[in-house]
Amino acid sequence: MTPPPPPSSLPSPLPLCPPPEPHPAGSGTGPGVGTGRAACHHGEILQGVFLDERGRRRAGLVTLPMPSLGTRAEFVRRPGTEDITVAPADRTKALRAATYAMAECATRVQTPLCGGELTLSGNIPVGLGMGSSSSDVIAAVRAVADAFGVRLAPEAVARLAVRAERASDPLMLDGRPLLFAQREGRVLEELGAALPPAVVVGCALGGGRPVDTLALPARVYDTADVRAYERLRSLLRRAVATADPALLGRVATESARRGQRVLAHEEFGELVAVADRVGATGVQIAHSGNVAGLLFDPAAPDLPARIGRCSRALTAAGIPLTYTFGTTPHAVPPSPNPPTSEEHPHGHAHGGSGRAHGGGDRPPRPDTCRRPAHLPAL
Repeated sequence: MTPPPPPSSLPSPLPLCPPPEPHPAGSGTGPGVGTGRAACHHGEILQGVFLDERGRRRAGLVTLPMPSLGTRAEFVRRPGTEDITVAPADRTKALRAATYAMAECATRVQTPLCGGELTLSGNIPVGLGMGSSSSDVIAAVRAVADAFGVRLAPEAVARLAVRAERASDPLMLDGRPLLFAQREGRVLEELGAALPPAVVVGCALGGGRPVDTLALPARVYDTADVRAYERLRSLLRRAVATADPALLGRVATESARRGQRVLAHEEFGELVAVADRVGATGVQIAHSGNVAGLLFDPAAPDLPARIGRCSRALTAAGIPLTYTFGTTPHAVPPSPNPPTSEEHPHGHAHGGSGRAHGGGDRPPRPDTCRRPAHLPAL
């Protein structure tokens, strides 16, 4: 088997998103069958260029976890065959990852290479910058490892994921707040125990269209940029240490503003204006997609009213709503009106790990353009 070449009032809620599934070793349904799961994220809190432990410039980021959505993978080994297939057939990065994982696992357990069947399913909107390809890749690696009865360390999963898609979100680290070098697959800094508590009202910019990152101009960082991002890194470290949602919003807004030099979202000015009017602590935007969110302090006494005003203002501005969720369990207050079959203004996902892991400004994904973005809540 030859590995493929490297690459690419609250609104009435919908039913709650299912909780994440565990992926214990040996959880497959039979010999040679393995399963794996990986969550997604809601874009980045912070993304830019930072200094590593040796003072070298490194691209890095911190993502906003959204563990209620994810990819589930099943891998079935087929001894006596050579080819690995994937369904859906366009998940080429996951196929690459499964091939690399197969080679690594076969070496560890001294088993001959063979073929297999990889099947992916999930509920992540594609092309919005929510880490759908990284989720596919990590779930695939975990499923292959499970089929071999091998437990891969997160560092090994990160290495395989970066090899498969050239840059990866750190979804293999399962929710820790980290500054992650997405092109190297390594942690630049562990920021603390958990993200500050926040409620996120999600929305989609650009009509929810996928972003072709190849078409974006290359970003060049100078010394002033490095100083600015290092300052934001320090502020985020303090926000985590003090559980300060206002400081979290400040960091996210400034990072999003600096990202507009390349992304240039038409709605960015309106998004910030809405945040100011309704009392949000800030805005966050995916740096490789069109998903965005307004951040709120869950301790605000009039939180349901603020979120209601936010939802109405975004709708009036023509910005589609997606999900409302929290960085900590129970951060989102219950809706005063239960959903009916006719009422589906936007999704409502309870919970959240309350932790961040560094996510990625990934290179363009060749499999994304063939899979249109889907907003299941709309």
